[in-house]
Amino acid sequence: MKLTWLGTAGFWFNQSDFSFLIDPFISRNAQALPKLKTQISDLSPIHQIFISHGHFDHLMDVPYIAKRTRAKIYCSKIAAKTLLREGILPSQISYAEPGTVIDFGSYQAVCIPSHHVRFDIPLLLKTLMQAGTNLFSLYPLFKHWPKGQVFSWRFIFKNRPHKVFHHIGSAGCTQEEIQHIKQMGSIDVLMLPLQGHTRICDLTIKIAEHLAPKTVIAHHYDDFYPPISQFVDINPFKKALQELQPPIHFLEIKMGEVVSI
Repeated sequence: MKLTWLGTAGFWFNQSDFSFLIDPFISRNAQALPKLKTQISDLSPIHQIFISHGHFDHLMDVPYIAKRTRAKIYCSKIAAKTLLREGILPSQISYAEPGTVIDFGSYQAVCIPSHHVRFDIPLLLKTLMQAGTNLFSLYPLFKHWPKGQVFSWRFIFKNRPHKVFHHIGSAGCTQEEIQHIKQMGSIDVLMLPLQGHTRICDLTIKIAEHLAPKTVIAHHYDDFYPPISQFVDINPFKKALQELQPPIHFLEIKMGEVVSI
């Protein structure tokens, strides 16, 4: 199976018998770093698109991708309302409900209720200082793309060495949520977002420690939409993974890089 990190929380899972996206956000802006060479036109074919929540950096490119590919979209009711406003046909949208298990033959997708990370005051102040008067022009990004219910998604691939992938779109996991995920069984690859808090490495290492996956892939640490975003140094997170007992393997994927997994 080929896996591509598309920046922010976006990934492309691609194999001969399936091809799907989660949280694809390709457009970014001219100041975003690192630069992403992948174009929306490169994403083909796409059969399904899964959404963790409705913020612009998770949903804004989905209407265009869906219109090009006719992919089915699985999302919350609020995200669905946004997509309908953007011209997506109702027949192309499927409301995801917590606990929903969708079987596609080669893999299953399981919808789990989740939570958005709470932005802390130091991060908010830093963002306000960076944005300055530009914040007013960026307001529509927040107004027109409401968060809605937050999900994490578990993908169970049949007949694969790395069978269970668990994607978290925002690192606001509660203890109850973590316990629920643990009860679902072991995780081969945990995909964790490192964005939204000045102590995000500390928050996410606790999630990884409790869930104890075999491998962790970090995402959402890129400076995806300056001036309201920032690059996150993930080295403390990587070091902390190695210091756990037992240590957890970290798989680093560069943006736009296609890896076989």
